[in-house]
Amino acid sequence: MSTTIPLQTPLTRGETEITEVTLRKPGSGELRGLHLTDLLQMNVNALHKVLPRISSPSLTEADVARLDPADLTDMASEVAAFLLKKSPEA
Repeated sequence: MSTTIPLQTPLTRGETEITEVTLRKPGSGELRGLHLTDLLQMNVNALHKVLPRISSPSLTEADVARLDPADLTDMASEVAAFLLKKSPEA
């Protein structure tokens, strides 16, 4: 499961401009060292750890620190949604 998020404010890495980021559902190994409640509460420090592990192109912690707050919020919402159980009716 993955989702692509268009960035409101693109990131620049050298000559490369990142205009969208694809996040994939993390496996339990990618959640090591984190508290699930921190991710569900959109804790910025927890996001700095998990986003580089599940993003494509792979973001660095420095990239995450430079994200526009609106883009970070979009990504945090998707990460939280990945952690929730899907309804059988869905």
